Amino acid sequence: MAKQLKVTLKKSLIGRTANQKKNIEALGLKKIGQSVIKNDTPQVRGMITKMNFMLEVEEI
Repeated sequence: MAKQLKVTLKKSLIGRTANQKKNIEALGLKKIGQSVIKNDTPQVRGMITKMNFMLEVEEI
């Protein structure tokens, strides 16, 4: 079974660029404190790396 990541949004999207907002939306996050479970793929890792200052990530 593939590894999974629990991704939680920790900071607000107010004042962020359009690309950053789209990146967070692509991860499936909308509200501060919201968490989603994603498969650990290079694409997801890349989105997380771009936004790591706003996210909390833990492996499941």
